Amino acid sequence: MTIQIPTSFAAQPEQVAFHRTELAPILGLYGRFVAVGEWRDYGLSCLREVAIFSVFRRTAEHSLYRIEKRPKLRLKQGQYAVIGAEGQVLKRGNDLKAVLSVLERKLIRAVD
Repeated sequence: MTIQIPTSFAAQPEQVAFHRTELAPILGLYGRFVAVGEWRDYGLSCLREVAIFSVFRRTAEHSLYRIEKRPKLRLKQGQYAVIGAEGQVLKRGNDLKAVLSVLERKLIRAVD
């Protein structure tokens, strides 16, 4: 007896993760914020439907920002999002560098 698995279940990965090409701009931005003393720690979570890169001012605090990747939203709102400490979506889209630009502007203010 053969069991057929529906293609909708077979195509889903076990967990969502950032690819190396996605982590490079994220870590580059993180390094620049660390250099100016704004950020001190980060956390990376790879879950079933979302991958999250969280940045912290101090390890024991809540995250300042979360960079999320939700592949299911790529055809709707965009798979990448930057979310603030209070849960507000600061920017969303399919181009990671464009989404990270909202944080780039904060870096320019921090350096001034």
